[in-house]
Amino acid sequence: MGKSTITAALALITAGRGMKVLAIDADPDANLASALGIPLADQKAILTIARQKRLIEERTGAKVQQYGQIFRINPEVADIAEKYSYRHKGVDLLVLGAIEGGGTGCACPENVLLRSLVQDLVLHRGEALFMDMEPGIEHIGRATARGVTSFIIVVEPGQRSIESFRRISAMAEEIGIEKLFIIGNKLRSKADEDLIRQAVSGREILGFIPFSEALLANDRDGRSVIDDLDDSLLALFEDMAGKLL
Repeated sequence: MGKSTITAALALITAGRGMKVLAIDADPDANLASALGIPLADQKAILTIARQKRLIEERTGAKVQQYGQIFRINPEVADIAEKYSYRHKGVDLLVLGAIEGGGTGCACPENVLLRSLVQDLVLHRGEALFMDMEPGIEHIGRATARGVTSFIIVVEPGQRSIESFRRISAMAEEIGIEKLFIIGNKLRSKADEDLIRQAVSGREILGFIPFSEALLANDRDGRSVIDDLDDSLLALFEDMAGKLL
């Protein structure tokens, strides 16, 4: 539990404050629906954009999984969120599916549609938007970066997570993302907090989330990440959402 847990918590809390919220699951290992508390039976009805062959071919003018084609690189995407999102507890969830290729991706109809959709959602939509990405910045390009108001890296108290933080933060700065924040996750001790503080020195820290049996139980039981949390843990998420907004 990490990125999806935090994305879902921030999205649900923001929606609970009366704001219109769109949550995008851009991780190929999609589990944001579960973190939002959408029942498993209902999750099966949520469509993944990257798998919508007819939509992709209609918007790009090219056949899926065929090479040497000419197709539109700026397909119409403005209506996709409304048509394909799933509403739950005030949050509209849109599941993208996989983008191929680290950082650049293949020049294929599927990728063109997904990248155009992400750019449209980030740059042109008026509601609060939370995107759960795979560990990287594959869905964000230089053109999209100017619309990103807050880029959050979740760091756990371990060397592999710290190395990922360094790699991702460097990539984010390279494409022009200006507001980069850190959330420390799964902390068990003051030593864990100190390790993260030292590793991310100079970065703004939104908060630290302790290791939580309650979060594990919510995942196990298929409930949303913020169900039945104790007041102190819920207050941590509320505080982070407040700082972002």
